[in-house]
Amino acid sequence: MPGQKHKNILVAPLDWGLGHTSRCVPVIRHLQASGHKVVFAGNEWQIDFIYKTFPGIETAFLDGYDVSYSRHGRGFITAILLQLPGILSTIHKEHNWLINICNHHHFDGIISDNRYGLYHPSIPSVIMTHQLHVQTGKGKLADNIFAWLHYKMLQRFSTCWAVDLAGDPDLSGSLAHPDSLPRNTSYLGLLSQFDVAKDQEQEKHLLVLLSGPEPQRSILSALLWQQAKVHTRKVVFVEGSNAVTEPEQIPEHITYHKQLTREALQPLIANASIVICRSGYSSIMDLVALNKKAILIPTPGQTEQEYLAKHLQQSGMFYSAVQKGFNLEKTLRNATSFPFTKPDLSTAFTQHKQVIDDWLLSLPGQ
Repeated sequence: MPGQKHKNILVAPLDWGLGHTSRCVPVIRHLQASGHKVVFAGNEWQIDFIYKTFPGIETAFLDGYDVSYSRHGRGFITAILLQLPGILSTIHKEHNWLINICNHHHFDGIISDNRYGLYHPSIPSVIMTHQLHVQTGKGKLADNIFAWLHYKMLQRFSTCWAVDLAGDPDLSGSLAHPDSLPRNTSYLGLLSQFDVAKDQEQEKHLLVLLSGPEPQRSILSALLWQQAKVHTRKVVFVEGSNAVTEPEQIPEHITYHKQLTREALQPLIANASIVICRSGYSSIMDLVALNKKAILIPTPGQTEQEYLAKHLQQSGMFYSAVQKGFNLEKTLRNATSFPFTKPDLSTAFTQHKQVIDDWLLSLPGQ
């Protein structure tokens, strides 16, 4: 921006899945394009992902949360709640990490994606989230108690950016549109690691795109792999993990990948007739950016994904199906009559630029 002094900005996303990291790509890209320096903080795989997208970017190691998940969907929230003391301890540790690194590096601003310890007493700090109204799955009283605690944590930050649009249409429903917003909140718009599609690409294949926490990622992978093997049309199957063992026998109609870079993945999504994936919010934003039809399978017991899948099916945007008893052929047949409504979101993926620019202008020394 003309006349603006170049700033040194720390960007650090949560390590629960790839989504928080991938949706920081357009934020980092805009900061760098505006002439600002970005230091990215994360664990080994997060740094590896970002370094492949932004070669030469300065990085700092920040340990993750090491959260484990239940094998049974009904135990998902309980498993997270049981680990809450450890999660709070990690938030405390990452706050101490931030204070220490700021004693050795000069940062003009901090952008955290869902890392609640990365607020600073004297440096303007932003937290990005699409979950202002967190659904615990334990009833209204538990939701209200958690909301009160959640808002207290959000208001430790100078600013809260809600990753969605303020009005209709929106993607997150009540998650980012509670009855009352935290006082420091503004809407950032939508974020995608991919370039927004201008035209519909060719429809060449069914794309199975896996992601998310173990063991549920592997459970869904095994279920879909067995059904994809007997599917009669071309399938591209992306495991979403480099830690898996490649199948010994891959049928001719299936193209198999463990994990792909952003550059390799974009054309596979763009050229898919339909995508089967989890209903993670970052995945949904990527699908909207590339103007794709999709069947969403929420992670069992993960209330956020279950809500998003239901909300987006009711709005007519995406078809959804549950993991238990999932039948590929039946689901594909049912999806043929689904409307797959595509609201006009042409400006949604550029809104973040103005929000970031306004924030940069508000930083001390500008």
